[in-house]
Amino acid sequence: MKTIMPKVAETPKKWYLIDAEGLVLGRLASQVAMILRGKNKPTYTPNTDLGDYVVVINTDKMVLTGKKLEQKLYRHHTGYAGNMKEVQYKDLMAKDSTKALELAIKGMMPKNNLGRKMLLKLHCYKDANYKEVAQKPEKLVLKELI
Repeated sequence: MKTIMPKVAETPKKWYLIDAEGLVLGRLASQVAMILRGKNKPTYTPNTDLGDYVVVINTDKMVLTGKKLEQKLYRHHTGYAGNMKEVQYKDLMAKDSTKALELAIKGMMPKNNLGRKMLLKLHCYKDANYKEVAQKPEKLVLKELI
């Protein structure tokens, strides 16, 4: 039996528009990561980039459940000895909510060149204004994720 491998150039790429207003950060991130990887398609192949483009708007209006705003920390190391930085998600969401969503999605993607290539198809905006109007993104309703 012959195995059919889908070609990246032959698979159509769609643009999706997701309004993040009132949605939970982690649940939204998992759905977006699934679309970016192409797991929602019947032709999913783990070693090829068959995913679609995603535009997420209104990231300032995302929510975190429980006490995560005060208790959850974003940690990163600057590369210098003893320079581990910690930021509460309350401050991270107030300063740059798009970064919080991008970091959550990045953690769900493959840790290789393919994952970095897939992340380039993600576009996040704090408000309802976005630049990808010419691509005519299809609205995707994720209200069941509340």
